Amino acid sequence: MAKGGFPGMGGMNMQQLMKQAQQMQQNMSAMQEELALREFSSSVGGGAVKATVYGSKQFKSIQIDPGCVDPDDVEMLCDLVLSAVNEALRLAEETISDTMGKLTGGMGLG
Repeated sequence: MAKGGFPGMGGMNMQQLMKQAQQMQQNMSAMQEELALREFSSSVGGGAVKATVYGSKQFKSIQIDPGCVDPDDVEMLCDLVLSAVNEALRLAEETISDTMGKLTGGMGLG
């Protein structure tokens, strides 16, 4: 090994490498905390049902327009709620994945 660093690392020594790794880990932790508190919403059925979830994938709220409540067609309302929740969760997962991917530079670190 070359003095003061690793071959092919441009003279970067182990201490510098560890410092950068620690900084990246701190950045990732901060970003994960921020994303866990971020809200993601989805609206379906022309705004009849709106679901909001946190990035931690916990539900925050479900809003239902009273005009779409038909006692003879509860199944449709259930489908709308399910669609809104699933879309909000998909949006959260996609955003978190994209954001963390940018932070890690595609290194596959989570």
